Amino acid sequence: MQNMKNLQVLDLGENELSGILPDWIGNELSNLRILRLQSNNLEGRIPTGNQLQILNDPSSFEGNSGLCGKPLLKTCPDDKSPDGNKSSGGHEAGEESYFSWFFAGIGPGFAVGFSAVCGILTFKKSWRYAYFQFMENVYKRLWLSITLKTSKLRRKFSRCI
Repeated sequence: MQNMKNLQVLDLGENELSGILPDWIGNELSNLRILRLQSNNLEGRIPTGNQLQILNDPSSFEGNSGLCGKPLLKTCPDDKSPDGNKSSGGHEAGEESYFSWFFAGIGPGFAVGFSAVCGILTFKKSWRYAYFQFMENVYKRLWLSITLKTSKLRRKFSRCI
């Protein structure tokens, strides 16, 4: 495997190869620029290694009726959940992991931020007074604004009646 790291072109088309594509094709061949595997008897999921994300030409895999996955339009049987929907939710596998990490971090991030604000307001008396004074001013302005608008509406409707 060490000797193949600098390999740039791999043309194994029309060789009557059969079996499953190994994962090392996408992971170990980091300089691979052209991959041709058309017209063989390959089957299974096309590996999703780092390099194969760049090589997204579906014609490289044509003639292998058993292959599935990106970049081909044919989805693999295990891409579907028991209810028949795609398990990835319409996102690519790598993109899905970013979404799951994002949503997994929302709860703890909110908890840490909220506890930091509450902790500061608990221990810093001057900040606590300033915060509650600000909130009281906001409340008064909202109350005044709502009161003025409702009184204007009452006068307007009283003229109409």
